[in-house]
Amino acid sequence: MYPELMVIPMREELTRAGINETRTAEDVDAALAEPGTTLLVVNSICGCAAGKMRPGVRLALTNSANHPDHKITVFAGQDREATEKARSYFEGHPPSSPAIAILRDGKLVYLMQRYVIEQATAQQIAGELVRAFDEFCAKTTA
Repeated sequence: MYPELMVIPMREELTRAGINETRTAEDVDAALAEPGTTLLVVNSICGCAAGKMRPGVRLALTNSANHPDHKITVFAGQDREATEKARSYFEGHPPSSPAIAILRDGKLVYLMQRYVIEQATAQQIAGELVRAFDEFCAKTTA
């Protein structure tokens, strides 16, 4: 684990964008028990992938007409129990950090894993997330 002082700026990059930290397994379960859609960001200290992922997430939240109902983050390598709990919702997928997921009523509907993030720019990540927000988070009218 890295010293907390090192990861504060990486945490704040997402919390300043309105994403709530979940630092315990109980926090993750409580957040994912909320009805509706939840953006779940697995943050990481990895410079190559996470350094593009965080700006991509912020761009998507700024440039999308549709947003998840809730937004949470865990930090891989720091908040171990919270990260393990978050990943348990990604059934059938290997652990990945960073990663970006959308869950609807606690069920995974979208997952962008590290191998995709590594090959994309922040703008490409944002574009794909805007597309995913439009598909999975758009509010329907009766």
